[in-house]
Amino acid sequence: MICKNLSRNERGELCLAGHELSPLAEKYGTPVYLYDEARIRERCRTYLDAVNAAFDGRGRVLYASKAACFKRLYEIMREEGMGIDVVSCGEIYTAERAGYPLGLAYFHSNNKTDADIAYAIDHGIGYFVADNAEELYAVDRIAAQKDKRQKLLLRITPGIDPHTYAAVATGKVDSKFGSAIETGQALEISKLALSLENLELCGFHCHVGSQVFDSEVYISAARVMLDFVAEVKRELGYSAKELDIGGGYGVRYIEDQPEIDIAANIAEVGAFMKNYAAGLGIELPEIAFEPGRSIVADSGLTLYSVGTVKRIPGYKTYVSVDGGMTDNPRFALYGSPYTILPVCREIEADNAMTCSVVGRCCESGDILQENVSLPSDIGRGELLACLTTGAYHYSMASNYNRITKLPVVMLTEDRDYLAVRRESFEHLTALDV
Repeated sequence: MICKNLSRNERGELCLAGHELSPLAEKYGTPVYLYDEARIRERCRTYLDAVNAAFDGRGRVLYASKAACFKRLYEIMREEGMGIDVVSCGEIYTAERAGYPLGLAYFHSNNKTDADIAYAIDHGIGYFVADNAEELYAVDRIAAQKDKRQKLLLRITPGIDPHTYAAVATGKVDSKFGSAIETGQALEISKLALSLENLELCGFHCHVGSQVFDSEVYISAARVMLDFVAEVKRELGYSAKELDIGGGYGVRYIEDQPEIDIAANIAEVGAFMKNYAAGLGIELPEIAFEPGRSIVADSGLTLYSVGTVKRIPGYKTYVSVDGGMTDNPRFALYGSPYTILPVCREIEADNAMTCSVVGRCCESGDILQENVSLPSDIGRGELLACLTTGAYHYSMASNYNRITKLPVVMLTEDRDYLAVRRESFEHLTALDV
């Protein structure tokens, strides 16, 4: 199994966190997102322990909310002592409704409106992660109107290519995010931030991309960013208190992908940063990491029921399920690989076929995965599990074709419970006038 929280019982039925899946399908219906709560907490603690050990207690771990955002997740983050980053007022609102202390939240986005900025300040956001000069002027102006001095980090582009999907690579010079060191813009925006009296520059932030499987990308980014911290001290006399090097550690979607030892990777990055800062003659800032996908992805799976099985002799077979691109758009967007398994039986070598698993939308691109091995006699009503769907599924879901959004069910050692209800038809027209 690609995930440690998956198993099959003595009858061959797939289980998540020790729970058989077919009773959950009967209880909650399909399609449905299932989350292993203990796995989420384990991943939080792995990061917190590793960062504290690597940076001698001078580190922070911020959960990247865009990976999955609903009230119960913010409650778990609060209970586990995690910081959070948010990218919209909707995420801020959700966190606040969950009782999360917003003073520990960092507000990202390359294009915050004046309304966004005012909302965040009014609700006690801890830090802005400012992307550009226009944002600095706007935050300074609105903070002055509210008689506040706002903490912030500057998002800096280090010029690192993480060799990941082009759509999720964010550290290159020609990214829409941040101010590039190479062009001189990073130093200029630092000078600007220090000149604005209603802003408190606390340090710098960078993020190089997603699905990173080793420390080398982080070490490369850390080298560039520490060089920049030293340059700012030398040129502007400013010593950064914080340095956030982003998130992006990858997860296993298929067997061919490696499993990352997060603690070992962070220890390696920490050792490098301490030595490199000492060589530059600067004090190492407090270091933050922003994991999202690697906190929640392998805690989740999506449970589907098979509908139509369409066999085209001499061509291919399509196995259609009762979900699709509305609950998982990532194959359509990025060609993302997934593991899809039958729930109630294992695949026998003499009873296997290769097929495309597709969704129910009126769209030829509504594909969950190509070249999937399933039992050749699979039929209507059987259950399929798409693994590792805890990140960027619920958060990216849509109502295309007026399809209702899925419920979220949390699993603990001794119970299952709803975290998010299934959307109803009434919800679809609730905002219509």
